[in-house]
Amino acid sequence: MSHNKNAGFFEEKNKIEKGTLYLVATPIGNLADLTERAAKVLSEVDFIAAEDTRNSLRLLTHLGISKPMVSYFEHNKRERGEEIAARIAAGEACALITDAGTPAISDPGEDIVALCAERGIPVCSVPGPCAAIVALTVSGLPTGRFCFEGFLSTNKAERRKHLSLLKGETRTMIFHEAPHKLKTTLGDLTETFGTERPIALCRELTKKNEEILRMTLGEAIAHYEATEPRGEYVLVVGGATESAKAADWESISVREHVERYEAEGMSRMDAIKAVARDRGVAKNVIYKEVL
Repeated sequence: MSHNKNAGFFEEKNKIEKGTLYLVATPIGNLADLTERAAKVLSEVDFIAAEDTRNSLRLLTHLGISKPMVSYFEHNKRERGEEIAARIAAGEACALITDAGTPAISDPGEDIVALCAERGIPVCSVPGPCAAIVALTVSGLPTGRFCFEGFLSTNKAERRKHLSLLKGETRTMIFHEAPHKLKTTLGDLTETFGTERPIALCRELTKKNEEILRMTLGEAIAHYEATEPRGEYVLVVGGATESAKAADWESISVREHVERYEAEGMSRMDAIKAVARDRGVAKNVIYKEVL
């Protein structure tokens, strides 16, 4: 009796609802990682919005699924997002997929989710592979508190500002990087965090040539002087120790000090109070500095 009740529950939870956006996680390298539920959703929605319809067509062909597809990526997300949202609002069910991994993570999918939320359109996640989380779990670094930083900007000034705000970050940090930019990024990370900061370099996750390297940033620089980077990387970097963070503020401006706390999620006023406490001055002194 109990088994029948559970069967009914799961059947109901897996029913495809019209007028809903489904975020469907796809394999990051190993096709066997696609879930049964993901395949069911892809086969039953009215249409699929894909980052690259050619890549996604290969996946759908492998699954024996034929569905109408529309492209949805960084450079058409505004107009195409409106079209997709309108179709869903009119009663169609849509699955959003990326080339690999979970939609809306370091991905324009976040924009269409926000659009649907704004318009009261239901959004349902069909969980599965996520490269950042896979890398974190095998990194050997603390997983209790972490922050996802995605790809660093290709603009040198923006990249340096981004990293300077993370100099005192005590949580484990996760970055994505392409092979042709890895050496430059490792140089920037070393310049910001020093040669002794631990890093796990995770490449080709779930694929045949998967490799996890655990070392310091200095050792990583030396390794890739002798070895050419290959494949897509997830970089997992250890956070600063509390003592290192406390001493670090002397080398940055008051404004940067405040911005660093804001980057950790504090409000402007809480950040000002924290900086005043660190520097042993009244909060109105800090407030005047950042006006």
